[in-house]
Amino acid sequence: MNEIKTPRGGSNYQWVGKNTPRPDGVDKVTGRARYGDDMIVPGMLHGKILRSPHAHAKILSIDTSKAEALDGVKAVVTSADIPDHPMAQPPYPPIVNDFHDISRNVMAREKVLYDGHAVAAVAAISEEIARDAIKLIKVEYKVLQHILDPREAAQPDAVVLHEDLFTYGVEPKPTKPSNIFRVMHGERGDLNAGFAEADLVIEREFSSQPVHQGYIEPMACIASTSEDGTVELWTSTQGHFVQRTLLSKLLNMEMAKIRVTASEIGGGFGGKTTVYAEPLAIRLSQKTGRPVRMTMTRSEVFRATGPTVGSKTRIKVGMKKDGTITAGEAEIWYQAGAFKGSPIGRAVDTFFSPYTVANCKAAAYDVCVNRPKVAAYRAPGATMACYPMESVVNELAKELGLDPVEVRLKNAVKEGDESLMGTKHGRIGLVEVLEAVKEHPHYKAPLGDNEGRGFAVGYWLHGGGLSSAAVNLMDDGTLGVATGNPDIGGSRSSMRAMAAEELGVNVELLKPIIADTGSLGFSYLTAGSRTTFATGMAVVNATREVIDKLRALAAKKWDIPVEDVRWDAGQAIATDNYKDIKPLSLKELAGMATSMGGPVAGHSEINASGQGATFCAQLVDVEIDPDTGFTSTKRHTVFQDAGRAISPDYVEGQMQGGAVQGIGWALNEEYIYDDKARLQNTGFLDYRMPVASDVPMIDTVIIEVPNPNHPYGVRGVGEPPLVSGPAAVANAVENAIGQTMSDLPLSPPKILAALHAQAAGDD
Repeated sequence: MNEIKTPRGGSNYQWVGKNTPRPDGVDKVTGRARYGDDMIVPGMLHGKILRSPHAHAKILSIDTSKAEALDGVKAVVTSADIPDHPMAQPPYPPIVNDFHDISRNVMAREKVLYDGHAVAAVAAISEEIARDAIKLIKVEYKVLQHILDPREAAQPDAVVLHEDLFTYGVEPKPTKPSNIFRVMHGERGDLNAGFAEADLVIEREFSSQPVHQGYIEPMACIASTSEDGTVELWTSTQGHFVQRTLLSKLLNMEMAKIRVTASEIGGGFGGKTTVYAEPLAIRLSQKTGRPVRMTMTRSEVFRATGPTVGSKTRIKVGMKKDGTITAGEAEIWYQAGAFKGSPIGRAVDTFFSPYTVANCKAAAYDVCVNRPKVAAYRAPGATMACYPMESVVNELAKELGLDPVEVRLKNAVKEGDESLMGTKHGRIGLVEVLEAVKEHPHYKAPLGDNEGRGFAVGYWLHGGGLSSAAVNLMDDGTLGVATGNPDIGGSRSSMRAMAAEELGVNVELLKPIIADTGSLGFSYLTAGSRTTFATGMAVVNATREVIDKLRALAAKKWDIPVEDVRWDAGQAIATDNYKDIKPLSLKELAGMATSMGGPVAGHSEINASGQGATFCAQLVDVEIDPDTGFTSTKRHTVFQDAGRAISPDYVEGQMQGGAVQGIGWALNEEYIYDDKARLQNTGFLDYRMPVASDVPMIDTVIIEVPNPNHPYGVRGVGEPPLVSGPAAVANAVENAIGQTMSDLPLSPPKILAALHAQAAGDD
């Protein structure tokens, strides 16, 4: 069922749009909430992983005999214990799940392909013994040449990581293996005519480095295998149903024999959407018959779990004197890491889609390099395409003496326009976002010495997809709301707010839970800004089924047709034809339900469609220290169309969090390798993420242009703040120092070098 109905009560909401207490708040602030590493099971073993010290090397032999002989070691696994799978064949979906690759990422087989690649794993009675055991495993390698840069790896003479990888999406079909997995294109109009029409054309190149999601809680799981082969897995994940599917296919197990429970999650941001140690924990548990817990160290998280892509971009944009964008052309090379599957489709769709550019073309290359396989990171693929486009648009506006917001307003997409990848927009709020920027005092506020103001706009088409929910009425009138999506941003509150709104009862009567994979229908990941939209729709549908059953129960009690019973403000009310019948409250109906007809519950399993585009603009003021090149963010305002903010305080938190991450991407964060491609900054002391003292209060302006395809007008809110964040910060730095910058992060040495070069030029 995927039916959209008019919401109860029109727009006069009691709970939707209000700040409500977070259902999981008390447990989290008191330390009672259980995260991935908090589960303790009697008799459990501790698992540890041996990782490669080389970025690219053939595995000649593995000798585990000494580890297996160590007292306290109960099992050792290598790639021989993980089933091999054939390579996926075209046509390829937007997100590629190739089990040939997944098995080799979980455990290296023929070669290691990045520093930190898993080679073997052990289970022992203590962490100390497990650590000692992996040191006893002898691996003989033949070191090979490595490659890290995606543009270099895309060249015909580059060292090739996979001899069986042939570029898809180019003609003629290649006969020689390559590091380029596939090329995606988007095009419309006449580029030559568009550039000829422009009064100014700017062409620039940009680059960015891989950055990690930086979740505070490391990867952690515990697997327990019973005598009948059933596996129970407790894990920190953004999608336990997806994990079940991946594990079933990877390990050739019946899906019904794997039951996955999602722990509380200490951050994910897209990084916890796949499998890493989970298959190894299961195999070790199967070998020993005992539960096995595996928790990654921070170094392992950085070395062996997916960061986002690094990129190289060439972009060319033309503009008329009146600010009309006449043409745009872009090419981007994304580092997929050791295995194919970077989010190149989102890059193609992001470059020009906020604007009505009649003539444009974009191409994106998915390139394998000797780095960890990339994973999603908050708007995967979009941020590093937004950055070059917004930078060039700002430069064009500056050169032509135009206001950067007015330029966006002149070119802004509206209802009926299409993205470059063919999405036709319904009601969207870009114009409203831009008008809010113009009217905000931040836009005209004065700047001080060595300060600059930056501006950028980001576009994101949020997700829909598969979601399930159940709403169960208890005998006392309270209700349980079960969903299949881990709560990573306050979704429990939003789910119960919508259910309470439908029922017309106090929100405290509803208890939301995250159901395990054995208790509910399939739900896709908590990712892509889809959960409040898609799972919220399922919750609304399930709640309406409960209401229909309560109306039927009241009709039975009163012996009148169900059509003569309506539901309002938490009670069943007979129509005016039955003025002598008193309303029945939810609690009264709950008390009589089991004796008059049976339990009352509603459920919904949907493939949610109708998701809409959302836009986020940011204003950023920075100050540059001319002596050190250090950048201080002084003021930051985020403007975003949320459709309707179900829980405004959580929407504000999403906007602020994305903006802070954007500051990190723009100024500090990057993977740093030595000349042997070994990662050097494997902890938070060396990998410089923003902390509270690095950022100002992030001000937020929530714009609400309801999505007509959702009962409460929801649009996704998690991704857009990161899409435009780095571009806005980079623009502020450029305006502060009076020079264009093209290589993220804009760390102090780069800024200081630019200042020195500028001073030398002035002399």
